[in-house]
Amino acid sequence: MARVGLFNCTIVNEGIQEKASILIEDSIIVKIYRDNLRDVIASSPDQIIDCTGKLVFPGVIDDQVHFREPGLTHKADIYTESKAAVAGGTTSFMEMPNTNPQTTTLEDLDNKFAVAKEKSLANYSFYFGATNSNAELLPKLNKKRVCGVKVFMGSSTGNMLVDQTEALESIFKQSPILIATHCEDEATITANLKEYHSKYGDGIAFRYHPIIRSEEACFISSSLAVSLAKKFNSRLHILHLSTGKELSLFDSNTPLEQKLITAEVCVHHLWFDDEDYDTLGWKIKWNPSVKTENDRLALIEGLKHNLIDVVATDHAPHLESEKNQGYFSSPSGGPMVQHSLLAMLELAQKGHFPIELVAEKMCHAPAKLYGIEKRGFIREGYFADIVVVDPAASWEITKESLLYKCKWSPLEGNTLSAKVVQTFVNGRLVYNKGIFDESVKGQELVFSR
Repeated sequence: MARVGLFNCTIVNEGIQEKASILIEDSIIVKIYRDNLRDVIASSPDQIIDCTGKLVFPGVIDDQVHFREPGLTHKADIYTESKAAVAGGTTSFMEMPNTNPQTTTLEDLDNKFAVAKEKSLANYSFYFGATNSNAELLPKLNKKRVCGVKVFMGSSTGNMLVDQTEALESIFKQSPILIATHCEDEATITANLKEYHSKYGDGIAFRYHPIIRSEEACFISSSLAVSLAKKFNSRLHILHLSTGKELSLFDSNTPLEQKLITAEVCVHHLWFDDEDYDTLGWKIKWNPSVKTENDRLALIEGLKHNLIDVVATDHAPHLESEKNQGYFSSPSGGPMVQHSLLAMLELAQKGHFPIELVAEKMCHAPAKLYGIEKRGFIREGYFADIVVVDPAASWEITKESLLYKCKWSPLEGNTLSAKVVQTFVNGRLVYNKGIFDESVKGQELVFSR
């Protein structure tokens, strides 16, 4: 078994920063040395990595990505996007069902797991896609293997809209596991789109995207999801909040492990606002839309006060040739997983929240919220999913540095103050200063349910 020692780390974990050294044996953190940091060297590991001056985080767990496999692999695939994820410090991901075919049968779900076993550099799980007609399959899902049931309560790229009241009630009543929802009210969006199309024809500017896919559309749909969850005592997780108004639907006082209704925010809703549409246009067209600066700041406050539980990416790549079109032809979504941790550290560096909150919302909280076994923390006996960050390695995001298959990013041209230098997945040094070890692939996440 390989033994690796991380010497003189500044560990960011469980609300504090502390000096310690870490001994990894095979896939597990076997010892954390706090009193005498040099004891890790005395333990005679096969490899010592000097982490002096570095920040050491648990591996990021991203609970919402679209890696486009099967069927859409011209945009992305599990191999390319998991590689980008690992380079950015994400060691585990949960992938969405709007592929081709859509992941709405047990067979197609199993096929995704089989592909990831062969190709993914990171650990993985997959959502089962709910439709208007497949609720009878939900009780058959393997609760220890499948992260959740995804419900599109608003149409988005790869239309899987669930819009029938009877179907929604059946899903919320029957799902044995967490229900993750995309919440935008379709009737409101349709009415807004009709109004703006009548004003501007096919030449609608991207700046109107947050008015078409509006605060009202989000709030109506999120309110409906919360009411259904309360009616059926369901476990609900609302994805990618984009408005301050929606924060009123959530509870900040209940411990996360006891919450039945939780929320996620994505990095782009914390980074961009509607003033950016005029310069970035299609690059920041997401569903739900990027909204106002007031919404962005409210979401940050919601994160700090535990109204929002998790930070993720909604990583959803399209080719630049697909995106760089007029409003109606440009699909929503963009790549983010290679830079999510570093973007959050940049926001922390700018004083929006403490650095410990980044570890809480990107590492600890997803593990607790989904009940992931032995991940999300730097603890003895846990899997050694670990990220080493140089906090003083300023660098510019360029097209040449991108690992996404789509080869563009809405963050191109931004300078970040920190850089991921090493990423361990299950104790293996998979990413080391630009070099990858692809000899062993990631593992299935296991859920304590």
